[in-house]
Amino acid sequence: MTSTSNTEHSFLQFALDAGVLRFGEFTLKSGRVSPYFFNAGLFNSGAALSTLASFYAAALHEAEPTSFMLYGPAYKGIPLAAATATALANEYTRDIPFAFNRKEVKDHGEGGQLVGAPLKGNVVIIDDVITAGTSIRESVELIHNAGATPTAVVIALDREETITEDGDSAVDVVTRELGLRVHTLAQFSTLLEFLPTRPGLNKYLDALRAYQARYGKKELAG
Repeated sequence: MTSTSNTEHSFLQFALDAGVLRFGEFTLKSGRVSPYFFNAGLFNSGAALSTLASFYAAALHEAEPTSFMLYGPAYKGIPLAAATATALANEYTRDIPFAFNRKEVKDHGEGGQLVGAPLKGNVVIIDDVITAGTSIRESVELIHNAGATPTAVVIALDREETITEDGDSAVDVVTRELGLRVHTLAQFSTLLEFLPTRPGLNKYLDALRAYQARYGKKELAG
């Protein structure tokens, strides 16, 4: 097992222990019935958020060695950006600026839609997952309008599911159409490797493989 796989397995175990990764039958926003669910909103304690931020910080420190700033789209991206910037400072002595948006433009006080450091230079968007890519597109437009350059996205889990008739995943679309690098803490394909290594989880493997065969992006499902 490679060090990358080890890191992904460690993250998946953390998500499992936190109750963020669950198995069963879940109807997604897309209408698909999934045998697993990843709810990053359940990283909802100080200790859990701190550990999650350490995973994000490690991924970014390796994947983005040159200067960048973080942008967290409201709402889930807000604590992720703040906590990850803190982890980068504490664990890697990298003082990374961060910003986030308001859902509604503020018309009093300092006003505006953006909070935090001014958007400038290279910007990495941080979020939990990419579904249809709508949030990322909105973030890219906002970053461009501020005069900065969106360069990458970092997410917790790549579900590796198709969202187009051609069999492309949301990550594929974001990479191709928006020209962004996408960094992930774990992928669905790694989850399939992870299950047999954990007692009691192997029973879910057939359902996940069937889901991959039906909805997985073409090079995985095929």
